[in-house]
Amino acid sequence: MENNNSKTCSNTPSSGGGRRGARRGLAVAVVIALAALGSAPAVAQQAGPADGGSRAAPTTGRGTLLAVTPVATLDRTDIGAFLASAGMDTGTVRYGVHAYRLTYRTLTPQGEPTTATGLFVLPRGGADRLDLVSDTHGTMVHRDYAPSVGEDFGRFAPYLHASAGRAVAAPDYLGLGMGPGPHPYMDTASSVTASLDMLRASRTAARELGRPLTGEVYASGFSQGGQVAAALAKALDSGADRHFRLRALAPVSGPYDLRGAETPAMFDGRINDISAVFYMSYFLTAQNRLHPLYKGPSEFFREPYADIVESLFDTHHFEEDIIPALPGTLKELLTDEAYQDLQHPAGVLRDVLNAQDGQCDWKPEAPVRLYSSAGDRDVAIANSRNCAADFAAHGTRVPVIDQGTTDHNGTFMKSGPQIVRWFDKVAAAGRRHR
Repeated sequence: MENNNSKTCSNTPSSGGGRRGARRGLAVAVVIALAALGSAPAVAQQAGPADGGSRAAPTTGRGTLLAVTPVATLDRTDIGAFLASAGMDTGTVRYGVHAYRLTYRTLTPQGEPTTATGLFVLPRGGADRLDLVSDTHGTMVHRDYAPSVGEDFGRFAPYLHASAGRAVAAPDYLGLGMGPGPHPYMDTASSVTASLDMLRASRTAARELGRPLTGEVYASGFSQGGQVAAALAKALDSGADRHFRLRALAPVSGPYDLRGAETPAMFDGRINDISAVFYMSYFLTAQNRLHPLYKGPSEFFREPYADIVESLFDTHHFEEDIIPALPGTLKELLTDEAYQDLQHPAGVLRDVLNAQDGQCDWKPEAPVRLYSSAGDRDVAIANSRNCAADFAAHGTRVPVIDQGTTDHNGTFMKSGPQIVRWFDKVAAAGRRHR
């Protein structure tokens, strides 16, 4: 198995169950650090409905804040050590952080009221009014990996950006973290809804915590979250919420073109086999809950996988459990008909793929940079190049920052500090022109 075999923000193991041990070891180290530092500042004591958190707000309306739960306080030294443990450049770390789990109201993919959670992080210092980074995470299958719960990879980007002096809103998405129900994996529309409503809840939380926001939003995200970041930026640019203005967009290794780039790469060897099997299984089972792709799993999956594949992606299994239970190649996973249909999609399957694409098909007013790697065998760099071509078709030249032979997770580790520095330059330029 390759060292980098999934868009899961390092949640997928590099070999067998060893990765879970490494993740837990890192989590334990962070927990010890938090215990030594003490708890984050308390806020008003009134229980919220989803996780027993502290603040309750009015109970109607998208983005309504229901609860604020302190989850971490770290000083600058601890942030530096945490990021350095992953091999990240810590030169942008200026402050410690306070981190909170927000519980808020949003909508299901069907438009019904539900709740979701996310991580909200504030710098321990800096400006009185803070710009906001929207950070959207990569593929996760177990709900406890989500940023507001898991004290590991899901917090690298939020802590990185907050320690540079900006507030950070990092949604868990639907069905992950403390949110109810299954996760509608790669359903772009509901991911954008949950992310936008997380911005709204963060605006309320920031005001209540005495660190109001400026309304300027810097959008970033990794892997699945890169695609969500582009889609969220598109919504903000079109005026989705008058309180927020898109200031810059810098996603990393997003699957922006499922039909034209990512899916073909799964079949022609550009994506490694283990990742292709993992992503395709997750995508088909999640999308079938939303759209009638198949009447029964055996229409798409061979036995014995048809009997188990849906239950594996229930948000309660770890990648270390899922990957050994699935075959090593798409040819072994899929029926002959499904194998051909995915390479030449038609009907509902084509519509499902098309619905996730087109997130770069607009003319941004804010500056955009795309980060990727030619060496990425989880999300083909063709996604970023096709995204840049879509922007170019609207008259906007967008650079693709190629990190070379770096693998998928390494692309994020290398790109994150570069994005922080670029956001700093964009912010400084904005201040000069005011």
